[in-house]
Amino acid sequence: MFKKILIANRGEIAMRVIRTCRRMNIGTVAVYSQADAESPHVKAADEAYEIGPAPVSQSYLNIDKILEITKECGADAIHPGYGLLSENATFARRCEENGIRFIGPRPEMIEAMGDKIDARRTMQKAGIPVVPGTTVPVHDAEEACTQAEAIGFPVMLKSSAGGGGIGMQAVYNREQCLQVFEANQKRVKAYFGDGAMYVEKLIEQPRHIEVQILADHHGHIVHLGERECSIQRRHQKVVEEAPSPFLNEKTREQITQAAVRAAQAIGYLNAGTIEFLVDQHQQFYFLEMNTRIQVEHPVTEQVYGVDLIEQQIRIAAGENLILSQNELTARAHSIECRIYAEDPDTFYPSPGKITVYQPPQGDGIRLDDGVVEGSVVTPYYDPMLAKLIVDGDTRAQAIERMKHALTQFKIEGIKTNIPLLTRIVEHPRFIAGDTDTHFIEQHMKK
Repeated sequence: MFKKILIANRGEIAMRVIRTCRRMNIGTVAVYSQADAESPHVKAADEAYEIGPAPVSQSYLNIDKILEITKECGADAIHPGYGLLSENATFARRCEENGIRFIGPRPEMIEAMGDKIDARRTMQKAGIPVVPGTTVPVHDAEEACTQAEAIGFPVMLKSSAGGGGIGMQAVYNREQCLQVFEANQKRVKAYFGDGAMYVEKLIEQPRHIEVQILADHHGHIVHLGERECSIQRRHQKVVEEAPSPFLNEKTREQITQAAVRAAQAIGYLNAGTIEFLVDQHQQFYFLEMNTRIQVEHPVTEQVYGVDLIEQQIRIAAGENLILSQNELTARAHSIECRIYAEDPDTFYPSPGKITVYQPPQGDGIRLDDGVVEGSVVTPYYDPMLAKLIVDGDTRAQAIERMKHALTQFKIEGIKTNIPLLTRIVEHPRFIAGDTDTHFIEQHMKK
């Protein structure tokens, strides 16, 4: 087992990894930008090193500096968390070349799933349903519109590289396609350095449902059920839950087995998530694979009683998975709300100093956070402050506990999205489990 792990991340996920490492008696090393010098993860780790100025390109994305510190402090491995360098194949490869264990999949797996067009081809070969769409990149508006007409409007324009909803847009006719393609392509190239786009049939009223898998070095793969992630703003998840209130048992069996086959198709290793779009008739389609731990992993942990970060570490250290698929049964219902420093109506970030921070307490409440009272939220990073996770024996109990927890959560000095989250969990459509990816834009307008 590793003696010391460097965490190449910040905020709540850095704190999350530190907690598991501490329980496993593994030393921890934090890295931080100048803007994060007083952050809780810096104080919580056994060692901490500054890696540069506030901008991520000069700090948290500085591969050379991170590797230099890893060697200097004698860490055996690096946990990349999510975002930042977590799905950077170059970083994973550089770790290997320097004799440092990357806690995640191999570089070639990250590359294979990072290119969404190649990923679609791979899944098609494995017999996994995919949304009808292009199988090669499209590079200009005319070509995109011709392909869209062949597939049939409406379609989604999507980037081949990257994620987070950047460059993604629904188009309903040729004129609109011509209008938006180049602007989306430029934005994608600016973010990811690759302007390749693809065209995909638009699934109307879709649900976003994903399956958590774990795979070790010895060919053992298990799934830990599904998560419902349909409530999103700007293509980014806001509320997640496990299990999904929508899937029937037949579809649940089919979608989880498809996820296992998808992982087997690429010889996957470590923790990963297979994301699907599911239509009104419970037909599911492969969307993408995230080759890292997900933001929303706590709901799976709560439902199955498994520490996914611990499993990541043990797999990376070469240990056998001791989890049996037959033993992995859902034992609760769990809901997660992401707490953001942002205006609850416009979604604009709200940087500033947190003057009051009073988290809720009570039965079934878990809080994964990366701030304390007095923390300064800067404009340099994602504005997520915390993840409020609430469990119940039933979904109804979990919802009631979440409503109560949100009313108890007091944050002052900045705006947060707690009012929006409260409106979501109180809405009759959410309570009924009748949601899709357009829920916020359709039902949360004030």
